Amino acid sequence: MRTGTVADRIREATVVLGDRTDDGRYPDPTGWWRAPELLRELGPALAALFADERPNVVLGPESRGSLLGPLVAVALGAGFVEVRKNRDPACDSDRWLQRTSPPDYQDRHLKLGFSRRLLQAGDRALLVDDWIDTGGQAFAAQGLVADAGATWVGVAVIVDGLRRHEPRRQLRVRSLLHSRDF
Repeated sequence: MRTGTVADRIREATVVLGDRTDDGRYPDPTGWWRAPELLRELGPALAALFADERPNVVLGPESRGSLLGPLVAVALGAGFVEVRKNRDPACDSDRWLQRTSPPDYQDRHLKLGFSRRLLQAGDRALLVDDWIDTGGQAFAAQGLVADAGATWVGVAVIVDGLRRHEPRRQLRVRSLLHSRDF
């Protein structure tokens, strides 16, 4: 029988890499994907953060958001749209929405986008990812949702690593854990 919460199991499956004295220590989330019971619970746990908002489309940025997003979409009975990074449309007839992000956690500006046909006015879009650190990619995704005429519901993440409250409020971030929990 399971004991503890999903958050407890996430902490148990997370390995912190780096030496004890290393300023560059960081939690490695790859253990989350290896634990079948935890993997089964992640989608419903993240979906529960915004179930009352009734999103009908889940956005997930490459790469880990593309893994989590479908799990959340299934739990919500919603569709899924992969937000691609630094990619161009497949052909001239494939109209894309694209935005360049503010600096991300690696101080990169990424071009985010997806095919225009995948998000429509009237859609209620929820962004899902494993971790939010600066909010740069989420702000770009929020702009893409606005460009489509859709409604931004918020951001559901496993770990909130934002250092300031303002981006958290602007993006409507809800999380299972905070980075200080590791």
